[in-house]
Amino acid sequence: MPHQAFFHEPSGSVRFWVLIEGVYVGATVRKETLHYRFQPNAVDDDPLATYLANVPLMDAAVRRRVAKGSIEPVMLRDPDVSVAAQAS
Repeated sequence: MPHQAFFHEPSGSVRFWVLIEGVYVGATVRKETLHYRFQPNAVDDDPLATYLANVPLMDAAVRRRVAKGSIEPVMLRDPDVSVAAQAS
């Protein structure tokens, strides 16, 4: 099992891993993406806490990206975690 998800200050991203077909795939999501998608009205939101509150959505987004051919590390962007992306 890889490390637990953590906030990587130098990159401003949460780093995490998703189990896909028996292999852990590394992924990242920037704090700004988490903020604007999940906490747009907050002024001091914690990116790791926001990620942890939305793990199933983040995992699904990574799975979609990998299914479309993305390789590790998968970097989630705004469209990957949008409401429209989750409906597909």
